[in-house]
Amino acid sequence: MSPLNVGFLVFPKITQLDMTGPYEVFRSLPDARVRIVARTMEPIVAEGGLRFLPDVTMAECGQLDVICVPGGAGINALLEDDEALAFLRQQALGARYVTSVCTGALVLGAAGLLRGRKATTHWASHDLLASFGAFPTDARVVRDGNVFTGGGVTAGIDFALILIAEIAGVDVAQRIQLMIEYAPAPPFDAGTPARAPAEIVGAARERGASMRLAREAIVGRIATRS
Repeated sequence: MSPLNVGFLVFPKITQLDMTGPYEVFRSLPDARVRIVARTMEPIVAEGGLRFLPDVTMAECGQLDVICVPGGAGINALLEDDEALAFLRQQALGARYVTSVCTGALVLGAAGLLRGRKATTHWASHDLLASFGAFPTDARVVRDGNVFTGGGVTAGIDFALILIAEIAGVDVAQRIQLMIEYAPAPPFDAGTPARAPAEIVGAARERGASMRLAREAIVGRIATRS
């Protein structure tokens, strides 16, 4: 198997686990080259303050086999970032796989890469996918052709293992899963709106209400232009 070139597009206010979860999976693949791609080589500050050091800029990044867009509060700005969207469109022309985790799917949508495709994203933004011509699909990982979208945050690990199984085989994916001891056994059955207590879901929606309103306005502007 030839080396696999994987790139994560990072940005300020990224949700770090959207990237670090699948990063750990991909970097465990023999001969994989996993890079952090950003606008500049300056450190990127994630939600919560964790800092990432980019490996390459968008302008200098060569063709990737796998391009992945994580999510986070910072995607609001990325949705109208012409340079980032152009980078994604260009990468999609030659990439074997175009992928996202969490609300990174909305960025793929803003770049025009989800039109007519099934996709998923974080539950709090799931319905917004339709504004980009996508078909919102309620699943932890959704594949449509060479486009893979993962649900919220921790679904990035699932997405990466599924893609590794396709690229390198199920045995390799299972070995990686074993080595990172990925055996989810959550202490609470509250990981989706359908299973969490109603008061918990309500509190979560209230906490994210202002971000949701801002995101709706941005998506509305984009939809009007398209």
